[in-house]
Amino acid sequence: MSTATVRPRESRDLADAATVLTAVHESDGYPVEGVEDPQAWLSPDGLLAAWVAEVDGFVVGHVAINSPQPGEEVARLWREKSGDDDSRLGVLARLFVAREARKESAGKRLMEAATAFARERNLRLVLEVLTKDAAAIRLYERLGWQRIGETVHTFGGKQVDAVCFVAPA
Repeated sequence: MSTATVRPRESRDLADAATVLTAVHESDGYPVEGVEDPQAWLSPDGLLAAWVAEVDGFVVGHVAINSPQPGEEVARLWREKSGDDDSRLGVLARLFVAREARKESAGKRLMEAATAFARERNLRLVLEVLTKDAAAIRLYERLGWQRIGETVHTFGGKQVDAVCFVAPA
């Protein structure tokens, strides 16, 4: 397998990204929501930018940055800790990489693209990750993200524990 490359997501990438998302959900249980309409889940309200990772011309991963949405706990937590307002925040979301591409640095490269975008726009990135997603937590910690608190993620009448992170300054 070749090394992963990352580029801005185009509308033509949505179907392939949705297929990868569905496969990741089946293998890893991520995401816990959105798989009934993955293309819509990949294009939420407040989407600022999104990227795909490719290997040999095939989409193998995805990440997005969204503006904070009403009721979003990670944004509230960071606002309380930092005094920043929503205009200075970006929420990193919808990060996933196909199992077969995880040794190609696709996750790291997607994170680098999102971080560069945020830096250029003077946005501080925050994210929420479910505690069950240990590999994602290890990636964020390896890349220098700092834990800023814990929350409960609610979806479909269920609640699961989550950890909130902020990108390195």
